Amino acid sequence: MRAGVARHGGSRASSAEDSAQRGRGRCDRADDGTERPLSSVEAVVSPMPVLPERLYTLARRVADRAAGSVSDVLRLAVPKRMVRAEKAWAAAPPPAAPQVVPAARERSAALLQPYPGLADALDRGERLAIDAPPHPHAELPRGAWADLLAAAAVHTLARGKSAVVVVPDYRDQAQLLAALSELVTPDAIVRDDADQSGPVRYGQYLRTLAPVPCIVVGRRSGVYAPAHDTGLVAIWDDGDSLLSEPLAPGVHARDAALVRQELEGSALIFAGHTRTTDVQRLVDVGYVREITQARRPSPRVVLSATREGEQRQSRVPSSAFAAAREALQNGPVLVQVARPGYAPSLVCADCRRPARCAHCAGPLRAARPGAVPVCAWCGRSAHAWTCGHCHSTKLRMASSGSERTADELGRAFPNTRVIIADGAHPVAEVDGHPALVIATRGAEPIARGGYRAVILLDGDRMLQNEALRIGESCLRWWSNAAALAAPGAPVHLVGVAGPVARALATWTQPAYARGELADRAPLRMPPAVRVASVDGHSRSVDTLLMSLRETVPDLDPLAILGPVDTSETPDASTSRALVRFDYAHGKAVAEALRAGVIADALRARKSRKDRGPKQRSTLRVRLDIPEPDL
Repeated sequence: MRAGVARHGGSRASSAEDSAQRGRGRCDRADDGTERPLSSVEAVVSPMPVLPERLYTLARRVADRAAGSVSDVLRLAVPKRMVRAEKAWAAAPPPAAPQVVPAARERSAALLQPYPGLADALDRGERLAIDAPPHPHAELPRGAWADLLAAAAVHTLARGKSAVVVVPDYRDQAQLLAALSELVTPDAIVRDDADQSGPVRYGQYLRTLAPVPCIVVGRRSGVYAPAHDTGLVAIWDDGDSLLSEPLAPGVHARDAALVRQELEGSALIFAGHTRTTDVQRLVDVGYVREITQARRPSPRVVLSATREGEQRQSRVPSSAFAAAREALQNGPVLVQVARPGYAPSLVCADCRRPARCAHCAGPLRAARPGAVPVCAWCGRSAHAWTCGHCHSTKLRMASSGSERTADELGRAFPNTRVIIADGAHPVAEVDGHPALVIATRGAEPIARGGYRAVILLDGDRMLQNEALRIGESCLRWWSNAAALAAPGAPVHLVGVAGPVARALATWTQPAYARGELADRAPLRMPPAVRVASVDGHSRSVDTLLMSLRETVPDLDPLAILGPVDTSETPDASTSRALVRFDYAHGKAVAEALRAGVIADALRARKSRKDRGPKQRSTLRVRLDIPEPDL
C-alpha cells in the first residue's frame, strides 16, 4: 500500500482512509462511533508518516466535491515509495529552515510594488486575481510573470511560511525555477513533477513533509504538496488544459487550490495574461479580489487585414510582411500558426471536398510536397486515392502547417534562419539574433530580450472550432504569444475581427471574460453553473438519474439533459446524460452521484455471485467537465 504505514493482520488495509485512521496510534476499537473491532498490526512497512492528516483532509474534501474516491486523489499526491531514497533521507540530518537574505527581500518587494496592496494581501491570506506583466525579462529568456510569482513566493518564505506554485508545463517550470534561483538557495526549493526519477521525486516529497518551510514548484499534482505551514498557493495560467487532471476524479488544479485555501487559510493567487471565466465568476461574486498594476503596460497590437489591390486569400498581409522584414534587422520574429506539419488537411482539387481515407474515413494529410497522402487516424497511405463525390484523383492542399509556413516564409526571406517549434520539434528558447520562429500555439519558445515582432496567423481558422470556450482559448493563445514581444514591438493579428480581436487589441481580457460569463448565464452553461456527465449502461444511467431526482428534489426540472444513446455496436446499450446544477446544490448532487456509482458497483458485484447473466459496472461520473458536449 502506497500511502499507508502499517500492515494489519489478515490483509493490508483496504484504503488510504483506513491507513490515516490507524496511523494515529494503537487502539482496540474504531473511533468512528461503531463497535467494529480492529485488526492487529503485524508489521510496520515504513516509519515515515507519508500521509499527514492535512493531506488526507484535503484529498477527502477534493474527492467529495468531485464525487470521487479519496484513493484516486492520493495516488496523484503521494509518489511511489522508494526504499533507498527513504533510507538516505532518514540517515541525513534534518533540513534547516531556509533564510532569505535582505537583498532578496528588497528585490521581492520591488517586484511586488507595481501591484498596490499585493504584499499586504499576501500577509492577510486573501484570494487574488492578478493580470501578469505582458513582457519578457529584459536580458534573460523568461517572462516577467516568473519574476512576479517568484517574488510572491519569496515574500511568503521570508515570513516563515511555505509557498506552492503550480504551472502547466516544463517550460513554465524552468522559467520559475530560474527566477527563484536568483533569490533563494537551492535547499529552499522543492521541484514536484513526473519528469524526475522515482527516487528523486520521492526524496523531494519527503522534503515537503519536513517541519520547515519551502517553496514547491510543480505541475498540476503539485497543488497537493503537503508543505509545512503553507502561506501561499499560486496557479499560473489556469486556462491551460494541462492543469485539468485526466485521471479520475478529474479535478482541475484551480478547484483543488480553492479547496486547499479554504482549509488552510493561505493566500491564493490566480495569475495569467488572460482571465478565465471561472476566475471571473469568483471575482464577480466577491470571493476573489482583483489587483491590477498601477500603470498597466500592454503590447502594441495591430489588427492586420488585406489592403485594396491585395489578393483576399493572401495569408500574410503587406503590413505584417513589412513589419517582419523591418524587425528581422534587429532580432527574431515570431510567427504563430494553428497546426503542425506540412499540409494538415487536403481537399479534392475539383470539388473542394475534404479528402478522406477509404478505410476509416479519416482526414488525409501530406508530410511534404509530392508525398503520398497519409491518414491522420489509421496511418494508412492513400496511394490511389479517388474522391468519393466526383471521382477525381487530384488533391489540393487546403491549409498550411508549421513546416509549410516555414518553407514559404523561408523563400520570402532568403538568408534568414528559420526555426520550427511544435510538438515534433520542441524548442524552449532562442537567442536574440535575427531569425524567423514558426511555432504552433502553446509551443512558442522564449526569445532573449523578446521578439522584435509577432505575427499571429490562422486566427480565423482557430475561431471556427465549435468548442464552447474557443473564444476564450484563442484570446489566451494570442495573449501569451503577444506577451513574448519586446516592449514596443508590433503584434499583428491577421484576418480576425470581433470581440476577441478587440479584447486583444485593447488588452482588456478581464472585460471579455466578464462578457462571456454574462452570455452563458441565461443559457446555464459553465461556469455559470456546474455540469456533470454520467456515462454507462443505459439501465444504470436511468437508475442513477431517477435516484438523483429523488435525492435532490429542488433540482431544476431542466437540469438533466439526455440521456442520449452512445452505443458503438448494436449489442451494446450505453448512454450519456448531463446534469446542470447551481453551486449551492453542489454537495447534494455530488453525494447523490457518488452513491449511485457505489450502488451500481454493488449490484454488478452481486450479479456475479448469483446465477444468470453477469453484469459489469460501467457507470462513470465526472463533475465540472470543461465542455458540455452530448
